[in-house]
Amino acid sequence: MLKGVHHIAIICSNYSISKKFYTEVLRLEILKETYREERKSYKLDLALNGNYIIELFSFENPPERTSRPEANGLRHLAFSVENLDAAIQELQSKTIQTEPIRVDPITGKRFTFFEDPDKLPLELYEE
Repeated sequence: MLKGVHHIAIICSNYSISKKFYTEVLRLEILKETYREERKSYKLDLALNGNYIIELFSFENPPERTSRPEANGLRHLAFSVENLDAAIQELQSKTIQTEPIRVDPITGKRFTFFEDPDKLPLELYEE
């Protein structure tokens, strides 16, 4: 039935700040940017390594949502990296704070969390 994940939708509170974060900090590629006048809303289609992955939306006055990794609902969005230390260093050079490195007790792999501008928990998982 399912073939794969088509996209992940994220609603941001400040479009220009989130657009800059996802395109300049995380370096996702812009595939298409659409302004929908009837909704006063932007939709930004973003790709990672040429694969469509994220739809970034803006809406007027979106409600707040709890978004810590251990909260009920979507836990987090994880990105794989080859070198966790280098990825953390790059984020920190752009003033993005990361949590202390953790080790997955099942796989033995290292990972860490950081946040997008709306405090959505994002993970870097070393492959």
